[in-house]
Amino acid sequence: MSTTESEARPPGAQSWAEVHASEDFQRLRSRLRRFVFPMTALFLVWYLTYVVVADYAHDFMATKVVGNLNIGLIFGLLQFVSTFAITALYIRYANRKLDPIADRIRKNMEGDES
Repeated sequence: MSTTESEARPPGAQSWAEVHASEDFQRLRSRLRRFVFPMTALFLVWYLTYVVVADYAHDFMATKVVGNLNIGLIFGLLQFVSTFAITALYIRYANRKLDPIADRIRKNMEGDES
């Protein structure tokens, strides 16, 4: 073990309290919530709409589109597509809006001001 590793100590409770109260951390939480809450609500509405329509509109969901492919199957597959789309949007959002702040907080916690 090198000297730097043995000298490095994990941050104490006081340091975590300071980070939690910092403007950067509050901005990070706000930006995360600004993405997560609306996206979660949107996805839940989309999913519950699919479930309700599948339960109460059998004829509509059984409508053939091409061959044996019906509207219900297409909507079911779109659930997967929407999940991947949300993931891609989150990655893009995090890279642009969250990661720079998180990196700054981490550098401050590690004592690296460069």
